[in-house]
Amino acid sequence: MDWRAALDQLRVEIGTKPSIVPSFTFVVRHRLAASDPRAIPALVQLNATTSQIFSGIGRSPLPVLLPLDPAAYLDAHWSGALETPSLSHFQADFRADMFDAGPAGYDAVFSLEPGAVDGLPSRTFAKPVEVQITGSLLTYDLGDPLGGKGEAVKSLAAQYPDLRRFIREGYVRYAFTRFGIAYVVSIQCLDSVAKAKRLACREAYPVAERFLKALHVAGGLPSRLRTDIVSETVERPTLASADFTYRAPGDLLAHSGSHKQSGRVDYTVYSQIRFPLAKAPAFAHSQSFRLRRGDKFDEFASGPTSYPWQDNFCEARSFGVGQCPTGFGHQGQDMRPAPCPIHDEGPEHCDPKQQAVVAVRDAVLIREPKQQAATLQVNTRNEHIRFRYMHMDPSVMDADGILNGRHVEEGEKIGVVSNYLDRPNGTTRHLHFDIQVFTRDGWLWVNPYVTLVSAYERLIHGRGHEVGPRSVPPAADLAHALPEDMNRLNHQEPEEGGEN
Repeated sequence: MDWRAALDQLRVEIGTKPSIVPSFTFVVRHRLAASDPRAIPALVQLNATTSQIFSGIGRSPLPVLLPLDPAAYLDAHWSGALETPSLSHFQADFRADMFDAGPAGYDAVFSLEPGAVDGLPSRTFAKPVEVQITGSLLTYDLGDPLGGKGEAVKSLAAQYPDLRRFIREGYVRYAFTRFGIAYVVSIQCLDSVAKAKRLACREAYPVAERFLKALHVAGGLPSRLRTDIVSETVERPTLASADFTYRAPGDLLAHSGSHKQSGRVDYTVYSQIRFPLAKAPAFAHSQSFRLRRGDKFDEFASGPTSYPWQDNFCEARSFGVGQCPTGFGHQGQDMRPAPCPIHDEGPEHCDPKQQAVVAVRDAVLIREPKQQAATLQVNTRNEHIRFRYMHMDPSVMDADGILNGRHVEEGEKIGVVSNYLDRPNGTTRHLHFDIQVFTRDGWLWVNPYVTLVSAYERLIHGRGHEVGPRSVPPAADLAHALPEDMNRLNHQEPEEGGEN
């Protein structure tokens, strides 16, 4: 990481407003260690101001690039030109929705309201466009055959010589390197015709490019030198469980994979987590390809609620998932509690519609109001990882404050198992859970199955037993069909991060 280059860029940016230049000290104090923040006082001075807008920005161990013009903001603020400066005016008209910094780097979410900017092409999509940026010291190497590809953007080539634009897993992404660090800007979109409720990627391009052109050094401080991270072994109980069994990762329900292919054989435990359902027993199975009971699907029996568990990460969907053999898949794992958990009070004390979902780690929430996905982000010295939950009721999450920037603790209740998919009763009552890790192509989905197996073992205090292979009945029809236009798409996901 090149902090000297970051300092040089900051010096140029501050120099555009001569009135504030005397407030910054750009002399590097060589007698101090390079990892000592006092060695670069200008950054300490910058963080003192921008931390009032982006709390904790100084925790980032790398230069924070944001669409904030600190020089213009400070000039207006200190000169008294604006009694209450409008932040969006200094953020290229973007609204800051979430910012989080930690030992691995930082993440931020901004949005641009429809019609907020004159001169941008008109768009059909009627909601704010959400833009995410991540800068990270840690990048996960997935051995990704699709990684590192993309096209140059002529209008950004001078500012970002190595920038790549590409569409992956339902996002248009702009990946570049600055100061020796990987940064990725992304917008969720569909590579299709524009619709009022679905942002087309071609509508996202000018928004992303406006965002990229507006990036400035906004904060961050040097930290002690990093070393390679040694893989850790997760905790597993010594004693065997009396009944918990699971099929191998990648062993999907027969004929349920994309193009009837098998799944992803991945025994990686990506993080040591608390199991996302509050109580056992719980059962991991497909909720879209289910076993028929006569001519009907049974809401509480479908799944089924029995062992062994079965992976459905690469189950057939139109969503791009680079880790799946065909490049398409489900993105996560479906699971459900028993119709009523077994506990001492007896079944009369169980409400099957109030079974708790909990945070798997101490984390920061990423979620706008009305969105049907809630994401927990973990940023530590050894991890930069996200966990997404689906199918809880958005109105309940809004009322409970499951919103951007909230800190939650491992084991804290964040909702109940429900059946929301674009509308109430849109799917069976279950939880969809998935994991993303940060790569040089941005946040990519990885198979959460074995991570969940190990978490469940710790919950029940018993080691599970892998079983199979054994024959399974053919999969039934999709429990809930994809929207007609989605079936024609090759590699996209719903507008708000949903899964079908």
